[in-house]
Amino acid sequence: MTRPGRRSGTRRNPGPPRRRSSPPRPPEVDAPRRAALDLLDAVRTRDAYANLALPAILRRARLKDRDAALATELGYGTLRARGLLDAVLEHCIDRPLAKVEPPLLDALRLGAYQLLRTRVPPHAAVDTTVELVRADAGSRPAGFVNAVLRRVGEHDEAAWVARLAPDAAQDPVGHAALAHSHPRWIAQAFADALGSTADLDAALAADDARPVVHLLARPGDITAEELALATGGTEGPYSPYAVHLDAGSGAVGDLGAVSDGLAVVQDEGSQLVALALTRAATAGPDTGRWLDLCAGPGGKAVLLGSLAAMDGVDVDAVESGEQRAELVRRAVDGLPVTVHHADGRNAPLPDAAFDRVLVDAPCTGLGALRRRPEARWRRRPEDVAGLAKLQRELLVAAYRHVRPGGVVAYVTCSPHLSETIGVVTGTARKLGAEVLDARDLLPGVPDLGPGPTVQLWPHRHGTDAMFLAVLRRP
Repeated sequence: MTRPGRRSGTRRNPGPPRRRSSPPRPPEVDAPRRAALDLLDAVRTRDAYANLALPAILRRARLKDRDAALATELGYGTLRARGLLDAVLEHCIDRPLAKVEPPLLDALRLGAYQLLRTRVPPHAAVDTTVELVRADAGSRPAGFVNAVLRRVGEHDEAAWVARLAPDAAQDPVGHAALAHSHPRWIAQAFADALGSTADLDAALAADDARPVVHLLARPGDITAEELALATGGTEGPYSPYAVHLDAGSGAVGDLGAVSDGLAVVQDEGSQLVALALTRAATAGPDTGRWLDLCAGPGGKAVLLGSLAAMDGVDVDAVESGEQRAELVRRAVDGLPVTVHHADGRNAPLPDAAFDRVLVDAPCTGLGALRRRPEARWRRRPEDVAGLAKLQRELLVAAYRHVRPGGVVAYVTCSPHLSETIGVVTGTARKLGAEVLDARDLLPGVPDLGPGPTVQLWPHRHGTDAMFLAVLRRP
């Protein structure tokens, strides 16, 4: 039986045909940003060193040239700026950062870095980060990241610093620490070494900037002029063996001079302090032996070994870490350098037998934070005391090995007074050593302070913050 008004066999008008449901669109993941996020994950979960982890990540992702450069900038920059980024994110999230899932926090930092410290358009910074999270964790976390990053993007970096940093007049150290993304204790250590806060902003800003790559032209193999021509770089202003690479030089390991062993990566400041040892005046007849007491991973041993080869001198290099000792052996292959795997404090070497001894002591590394972006967040103030004790012991050991009239160069890649002046002053007095004026050993380098020790700075010299003291045994 049919109902009135409806024809038998007819169907109600179903309206427009329904679209067939299709799988959701897969997230479009940006490869360089994925590599940068993988780097953040490696540093967080495996305590990886960024400079060692990144090359493998880039190879795995098959990133080269501009894509590799972008991944490097985003990964290193995010690690370097973590303090500032976390302060901003904490203001934009309604729960403590410790309650945010670590992978999401990595992504938030990556997105915030692009918003605050790069020229990436805001929509691209947010959208690409959201897509990364959507691919890894789904839509709900992606929505959370989207909302937070849009709040971050409401102000630029300067405005956030003005809102969140302590007043510069009342607390110059605290203000500079947040503005340039350093832990406060490190900012205070820089201020102490500088002698005031007048230069602190410039020092921390230089430490927070992307560093230029420095190369060492191996003496006897290639000149700095030849290396600069081969790499497209420029000769360094102070070391006769230094070359600075331009920002667009690509992967350093791909440079022919580096892969052929004619050059190695080495900061110009590291070259200067090693050269200072070779320039210091000794008294009495030389034995023709030099000693590198803390040689790993081998950069300064290469420079000393190359110079020794031209001067008919033999070098002994001591390294306590087995893997690092092997790195030294590879680095000095073909040079007159004998490598010993031993603790420098009790190395199996004769006393009073060496004309020149280098103590490149293990330290906090605060002077090279611009090259090790994750290091500033790993070091703790309590690390200093143990390292200072080790440094004093190594300096005493070096003094034992140097002959009367010979010289010892004490070097740290840190400006922290407890690792520099604090170690040298008391130890030299105890040993009865003569402290030479190290400024005379760095010809042409300006603004070296009152002496007799030398502190190099990124903002003054374009080098890592290397410290140098030269002692002579009477």
